[in-house]
Amino acid sequence: MPPAERRRVPQLTTVDRAAALELLRDGELEVVGRLVASSNAALYCRIVRHCPDPEPDLEAICVYKPVRGERPLDDFPDRTLSRREVAAHLLSDATGWSIVPPTVFREGPYGPGMVQLWIETEEETDAWELVERSDPSLRPMAIFDAIANNADRKVGHILPAGGHLYGVDHGICFAVEPKLRTVLWGWRGRRLGDDELAVIESIHDRLDGDLGAGLRELISRAEVRATRARVEELLRTKRFPLPDPDRPAIPWPPF
Repeated sequence: MPPAERRRVPQLTTVDRAAALELLRDGELEVVGRLVASSNAALYCRIVRHCPDPEPDLEAICVYKPVRGERPLDDFPDRTLSRREVAAHLLSDATGWSIVPPTVFREGPYGPGMVQLWIETEEETDAWELVERSDPSLRPMAIFDAIANNADRKVGHILPAGGHLYGVDHGICFAVEPKLRTVLWGWRGRRLGDDELAVIESIHDRLDGDLGAGLRELISRAEVRATRARVEELLRTKRFPLPDPDRPAIPWPPF
């Protein structure tokens, strides 16, 4: 079917996110190119789900990161980065903040891997400026990173789109050891708001239920326990974390 007769999947509403997840799980992946700036194999793809007449086919652009293309790291187990990206999406959905674009783990042309909806960024919003002025719209992402123990929150991993801020590249999250490296230190040591604490409390509760069960399918039990400990520390202090003076607090390069 020609592209003009396909329906592109939008990105921003709950219903659309559900449709995007279904498309990412079941659609046919076609590799178009490679994102050469990525340190791991990241493939730019078209994904299509054929629908029965008279419904138009669904189509979207996505990123596919096959497990076989992951570069080994000294401080993370081999062949786990794609699953960590999917775990980050589960955590994001549980917060209700929709930080991580729709993401699934599935079979692809080069074996199993992570498939994530592509986000077209808006040029009129400068993520660097948002970070420099500690824009309040980034507070949820800073909390998310603290819970996920994100070791690589660069400015380039913040994508403004449609009035929303997405975060991508979460392959080195959820380590047991503290590894938080982020450009989002603008609220370090400051009090969390009541609404923010309510979300964190909800995450704590859901780690005993559906969220915990989902995470255990993707990361180790020790890493799930460490996630719970980070949540409990945020609830205990009721404050954003402080940088650790004994290790780098900002990823390099920061952009």
